[in-house]
Amino acid sequence: MSPDGTRPQVCGVVLLRADGGALLQLRDNKPDINDPGMWVFPGGHCEPGETKESCAAREFLEETSYQCRSLKHLVSLSAGALGYRTDFLLDFYWDRFDGVQTYVCGEGQDLRFHTLEESADLPMPAYLRQVWDEALRAAAIGTCRSHKID
Repeated sequence: MSPDGTRPQVCGVVLLRADGGALLQLRDNKPDINDPGMWVFPGGHCEPGETKESCAAREFLEETSYQCRSLKHLVSLSAGALGYRTDFLLDFYWDRFDGVQTYVCGEGQDLRFHTLEESADLPMPAYLRQVWDEALRAAAIGTCRSHKID
């Protein structure tokens, strides 16, 4: 809990290519961070007074140098229910990759697009593929599998 009694808020972005590939970030391998050495969707913590959508856009821009143009809310999750040691609210947004802008790894070890098939052996949080599937459904990209987010 934060000093004002609310749970911290974290937002991430699923940036999708037309083939269903998503831009993933390889987190630093530091034991004091969540998901060390794992592939995740770029994102981060909301600042006081910041809206979730603004947070998602800002964090994504800071970490990738890519400007999302049309963020759409995807899903809200409780980090505690997902098994994290601290509880925070986790919101994901999605957008389509425009194929024009460049992106760079501004945080973490690596940043690249992966397809679901390519990601099968990558270390990532268990819920990540479920969120990815939700984004594919929302974008009406037909390569999604059936998953339920608990």
